[in-house]
Amino acid sequence: EVQLVESGGGLVQPGGSLRLSCAASGFFFSFYAMSWVRQAPGKGLEWVSTINGGAGSTTYADSVKGRFTISRDNAKNTLYLQMNSLKPEDTAVYYCEKHIGYEGPRSGSRGQGTQVTVSS
Repeated sequence: EVQLVESGGGLVQPGGSLRLSCAASGFFFSFYAMSWVRQAPGKGLEWVSTINGGAGSTTYADSVKGRFTISRDNAKNTLYLQMNSLKPEDTAVYYCEKHIGYEGPRSGSRGQGTQVTVSS
């Protein structure tokens, strides 16, 4: 059974930083592409970033490029999102999501999410 557990969210002031983690189990983590997606209050799901399987090439939404960094530790079965220079518009529930393979589309399999609130 695929399990994804996000953590690391919280309340932070604009300009601050947070590091999100996603602990994965139930599948061969190092092979699969993984993404971070987010959902702001009253809005739909928004893709944030993807890292491919293995060493992992990365891609980012324009809204977070240069501020967020996605990474993975395959030995620990853990996905990360380092978020710097946070803005109020980054406020959302953040989810990690497994893809269907080494590359390719997301599978829809997500964790329960972690709340990030950026406010002064």
